[in-house]
Amino acid sequence: MVEKTANEDRFNWRLPFYAAIGALIVFLLLSISSPDLGAILYLFLVVPISLVLFILAIRKKGLQRLSGLSLLIVFWAVSAALVGNYSAVRDAARWFLWSNSYKTEVLAQLGSARGELEHVEWDGWGFPGAGDTVVYLVFDPNDLLAMAAKNHRSGKFSGIPCEVPRVRRLESHWYAVMFYTNTSWGHCD
Repeated sequence: MVEKTANEDRFNWRLPFYAAIGALIVFLLLSISSPDLGAILYLFLVVPISLVLFILAIRKKGLQRLSGLSLLIVFWAVSAALVGNYSAVRDAARWFLWSNSYKTEVLAQLGSARGELEHVEWDGWGFPGAGDTVVYLVFDPNDLLAMAAKNHRSGKFSGIPCEVPRVRRLESHWYAVMFYTNTSWGHCD
């Protein structure tokens, strides 16, 4: 009986590790879904579950309480870091999973007569009344967008018809180019 009580009042070092892995897996699964669905699922599924776990953790005694709270602190910290870098994590995960099919789709296009870079819609989000934001996957055979991506610079770039707020390099010659809300490749303000 004494041995069982001693085991029950131990700090479980595995729980924070499991929390970090769990946060990463949940976030990656939500980030590869549509942005709107991922946000809704996180808000209405992950947050309530973590609040229930918090309540259960504080009801424990001694080191078990500390184990449960450390699980939640690590989960929330990893989640906050990932949410702070949501678009970068989303782009990297989607590029890792589906880059070959996107490359095939872009490279199947005929060259533009207007000197524009080959592109396809890569991502997008919006809400009625707030407008739509579109991100294009762009193939730049000369890597002219490399400096804009490296410097995190917005502006008007050769081969892109509109001024854009963000260019992110996915790999050599391939970029995710975010357009301003309510603009798209053929419709600049």
